[in-house]
Amino acid sequence: MTRTIRLRVFAGIVVIFISFISYSAFSIWSFSTNIQLVKTDAAVVLGAAAWDGEPSPVLRERINHAIWLYENDYVEKIIFTGGKDKGDKYAESEVAREYAIKNNIDPADILIETKSKITEENLKYAHQIAIKEDLNTFTIVSDPLHMKRAILMAKNTGMNVYSSPTQSSVYKTWDTKVPFFLRELFFYIGYIFSLPFR
Repeated sequence: MTRTIRLRVFAGIVVIFISFISYSAFSIWSFSTNIQLVKTDAAVVLGAAAWDGEPSPVLRERINHAIWLYENDYVEKIIFTGGKDKGDKYAESEVAREYAIKNNIDPADILIETKSKITEENLKYAHQIAIKEDLNTFTIVSDPLHMKRAILMAKNTGMNVYSSPTQSSVYKTWDTKVPFFLRELFFYIGYIFSLPFR
């Protein structure tokens, strides 16, 4: 293979890679506004940090959105997800449950899993609970820029899902949105490339 051909091949690979990154970025950004208000069996609230037994601002707004879906009869149950970090007394999902109960959600309509550490595990363990409870359709709740990856993961888990990003995300300014967006782009591309090896 001549040097010219090698350069053309390399240039072609670079163009394809840049195009893929650009398409992924556009897909994540555009999907963040996709709100599907469909009645489902349960809202699955993806985990976020809890601070000293209280929801962090990110987790609080996700819980609040799930409460709104429940109170407006879009979901029958709420599944909170998220385990605990080393040194934490309560799992994220336990903190979320207590917050929801304090906001007048019937404890009988709340389910939790306490083992997950990452988004994919949030969905995996939530789905296991849902199967036991005969729940079949789900509204995924998270921050807008997280939704593209979360919905793809949920579908690959075998879940019948709809997207409902919180409309009160704490990621409102460019200073907060851009780092979150770049992080999501990195993890989304990593997840896509990992799929053939699963």
